[in-house]
Amino acid sequence: MPGSFLRELDARVLVCDGAMGTMLYAKGVFVNRCFESLNLAQPDLVAEVHLEYVRAGADVLEANTFGANRVKLASFGLSDKVRAINVAGARIARHAARERCFVAGAIGPLGIRIEPWGKTGVDEATEFFREQASALLEGGVDLFVLETFRDLKEMGAAIAAVRAVCDLPIVAQMTIEDHGDTLDGTPPEKFGPELARLGAQVVGVNCSVGPAPMLETIERLAATTDVPLSAQPNAGKPRQIEGRTIYLSSPEYVASYARRFIANGVRLVGGCCGTTPEHIRQVKLAVGAAALKPARPASGASRAEAAEPGVEPVPRDEKSRLAHVMARGTFVHLVQLDPPRGYDAAAVLEEARTLKIQGVDAINVPDGPLSGARMSALSLAVLIEQQAGIETVMHYACRDRSLLGMQADLLGAHAMGVRNVLLVTGDPPRRGDYAFPSGLHEVDSIGLTNVVGRLNRGLDLGGERLERQTAYHIGVAVNPTALDLDEELRRMAYKVEAGAEFAVTTPVFDLRAFDHFMDRAERFGIPIVAGIWPFDSALNAEFMANEVPGVSVPEALLRRMARAGNKAAALDEGVAIAREIAVAVRPRVQGLQLGNASGRLAQVLQVFDAVT
Repeated sequence: MPGSFLRELDARVLVCDGAMGTMLYAKGVFVNRCFESLNLAQPDLVAEVHLEYVRAGADVLEANTFGANRVKLASFGLSDKVRAINVAGARIARHAARERCFVAGAIGPLGIRIEPWGKTGVDEATEFFREQASALLEGGVDLFVLETFRDLKEMGAAIAAVRAVCDLPIVAQMTIEDHGDTLDGTPPEKFGPELARLGAQVVGVNCSVGPAPMLETIERLAATTDVPLSAQPNAGKPRQIEGRTIYLSSPEYVASYARRFIANGVRLVGGCCGTTPEHIRQVKLAVGAAALKPARPASGASRAEAAEPGVEPVPRDEKSRLAHVMARGTFVHLVQLDPPRGYDAAAVLEEARTLKIQGVDAINVPDGPLSGARMSALSLAVLIEQQAGIETVMHYACRDRSLLGMQADLLGAHAMGVRNVLLVTGDPPRRGDYAFPSGLHEVDSIGLTNVVGRLNRGLDLGGERLERQTAYHIGVAVNPTALDLDEELRRMAYKVEAGAEFAVTTPVFDLRAFDHFMDRAERFGIPIVAGIWPFDSALNAEFMANEVPGVSVPEALLRRMARAGNKAAALDEGVAIAREIAVAVRPRVQGLQLGNASGRLAQVLQVFDAVT
């Protein structure tokens, strides 16, 4: 078709197509199939959908390549088909478009978290996107639509990748909640100007919500950026009807909002999940006679530029009593108490009171150490602090929690007085009481440390200012006997950079390995607390040696426990070994954490006697 995309967009409102996945699903493709693989397996079916949108009046066709990046394709065993699927997708759309439509290379998020929330680096993510963009360019696209992103940093990587291979126009669209902020909490007043700054010529929103809440977001975008806007809503929220996912917003309803989008500066309007060629036909009729609106002033650009970068964190020695004594260099004593089964915490609270009387600095509360019906670490930490009067170090694991859920938990825990946290990725759950426990991780402990570090600077996940910053004393876990110590130290460096203020090791048994670790870890300049685990039996020692990830128990210690004899003798020998280890590590650490303490405090506290 004549002219460039941006020139046409300046002259008139353009209509994008609707949902590809919805149409393929309606044509009998199962939802668990890789829709992008159809570019190779059933190209005629994909072309049929494109042609239906062309006949409906679409000015822009998006190639069937939304999830065609190496990461997502790998889950279908198709990572070696990145180039082929994207080239084919672009060419199928080009053939359907002929000279009547622009063809957009559709690029969606990777489906994994990138730094600072996840393990994947920005440079690595950029390379994944560059690979896809290069293939789409080879296939002959006119522009790129980067859509359904929740993370501004990941969107930045995608924009950079496209810019590394070409200067074609970029439409950058975030996905939002009903209140208008992204799924990570970034408001349009921030992401709109930022997307323009990163190099997107068109900025907008798509997916997640229907037309009505999207209109409110468009109004907010219109007040904060002067680049052309785009809007591609879902056909309302999906409903499950007789086993099928149905979107209930009619074509006429969606079209009525298209006119309102245009009145607020939208130049590219289309549809996302649930929209069909009939929706696009009605949208085309609604915008066909739309007059070009005068250019809007860049009234909101200064708002993004004026956004505050956060505040100074609360000084460490003011965060908690434990933080204060650690900041002064005092040797600290921590004891781990496991959450109880059920909801009766009376026995644990009594042990916590005893430990306070004995001079212990804080109680470590592990997060889900066992499978089964156990109280959460957050709940027990609050109970201990409120009813036993001793500080806790609340373990908080990423397992089975979303980023927003973790942020909510941590804000709530802070409101209830918790200040010391130990942030961990979280081990997969053991089978325990349930046949098929599962463990999901959206981010790891590095990403979680970045979350809490931001909260301590008064910033939420989306970079928005909180009324007050949190004052968390941030601890992290470290494994001195990791099989890949270089990788363990690299991860520790990232945690310290993100805001970690102290580290607690996994149980120490191998003193030679521990010394080697400390020789390299002292450079981080944060207090390290050594984990000490008094064995209570030979069986316990064998379990730690063979079934606990990341723990190394020398054969000599296993033989000592095997020779110990009866239960009482084994308990004494386990404490004796723990005392020897405590004495050996004492000169190199700033504290000890005693595990395996529940139910036998008298024996375990003998370990502290050896170093005082």
